[in-house]
Amino acid sequence: MAIPLLRTPIHQSNPLRRRCLLPNPNACTATGYSTPKKKNKQLLVPVAASSSDLNSLRTDAGRRTCDVGNNTSISSLEPILAIGDPPTFVSAPGRRIVAVGDLHGDLDQTRCALQIAGVLSSDCSRDSWIGGETVLVQLGDVLDRGQDEIAILSLLRSLDVQARAQGGAVFQINGNHETMNVEGDFRYVDSGAYDECLDFLAYLDDGFKDDWDEGFIGWVGASEKRRQEQKASAGSHWGQWNLLKRQKGVVARSILLRPGGPLACELAKHGVLLKINDWVFCHGGLLPHHVAYGVERMNREVSQWMRGVSYDEDDPSIPSMPFVATRGYDSVVWNRLYSRDPSAVDGYQMSQVQMILEDTLRSLGAKGIVVGHTPQPAGANCEYNGSVWRVDVGMSKGVFNSSPEVLEIRESETRVLRCRKDSVGEVEVASYL
Repeated sequence: MAIPLLRTPIHQSNPLRRRCLLPNPNACTATGYSTPKKKNKQLLVPVAASSSDLNSLRTDAGRRTCDVGNNTSISSLEPILAIGDPPTFVSAPGRRIVAVGDLHGDLDQTRCALQIAGVLSSDCSRDSWIGGETVLVQLGDVLDRGQDEIAILSLLRSLDVQARAQGGAVFQINGNHETMNVEGDFRYVDSGAYDECLDFLAYLDDGFKDDWDEGFIGWVGASEKRRQEQKASAGSHWGQWNLLKRQKGVVARSILLRPGGPLACELAKHGVLLKINDWVFCHGGLLPHHVAYGVERMNREVSQWMRGVSYDEDDPSIPSMPFVATRGYDSVVWNRLYSRDPSAVDGYQMSQVQMILEDTLRSLGAKGIVVGHTPQPAGANCEYNGSVWRVDVGMSKGVFNSSPEVLEIRESETRVLRCRKDSVGEVEVASYL
């Protein structure tokens, strides 16, 4: 399924500038999408949130024009075209691409990473997309090890709505911790995350029973009060004898994340891998047999399983967890082949991995792959002649609590961005290729 994303640019801004983006009353401000379907295509048209009506949205010689009243915004870039459900192949001509690694429930570090990426401003007590036509890719593992998982997912969805109104987009990839939680494996759940699940369900019951999208997008703002209350209370985490409350949290998490649950269905909108232009993005790693199996097929099977519509042949009552994508040490979400420490691998093994990598990339017509999953103590880095970038820096407090870093891709240029150690709010280039 081809999904052209027509842009309605609101503001052209320096992507590395820190400021609050105030809404322009004459611009198209999107809070959602109407989805007119035509055969096998979907045209995602931003729904104007301003008082002005969206009078026309037209295509003229490859240029996208949005007319709102007397205001006209024009971009010379071609539209973003996403193929697959969930998206698997994305054409984003001329776009700046930014990749962010594992977030593991740490909202503060997430915001810091997105500010380094130049796509987020939180200066006016609201989260605003300032990335223009940038494409942001989050490489999975939002869940586990931290207490603000749903708030992060809410933030990413909110930014996606805003980004698409400006000609950009936010894509997410599911990692092994997303698939583990949908399977019911809660071994790595932070105690505060159970609290968030309980609070989120209560929040939905209070006013969003019939409007999941509005409630979900608004949660990141609503959860701020909850976070402040937790900081002020010494008893915000589970006490070792508070078994009743813990059990309620487990039940709430199960309701949200079991196959077919509302949060599992939200995760089902994303695949386990994504190819944007000539770069592949996945959580663990992609191998030749994954490509032979079918990358769209893997994404579709994982999505169906999360939505609870794919069942085990032996027992139709049990959702079937896709094996190739999510199970086993060499599955897409678990594989660490490209993330090994070079000092621990001999020359022969390196050459074998290089051959596997080249075969994989050649079969997809790609020049490189970006992965998360394996924390890099020295920061984001590349191997195999720049064909593999490892961007999980362990930024969450539940992992290394390291300084956030992000990968920026501009046409043929690839570099790592991070905050300067001796200054506040300034970004420096950590490495360049």
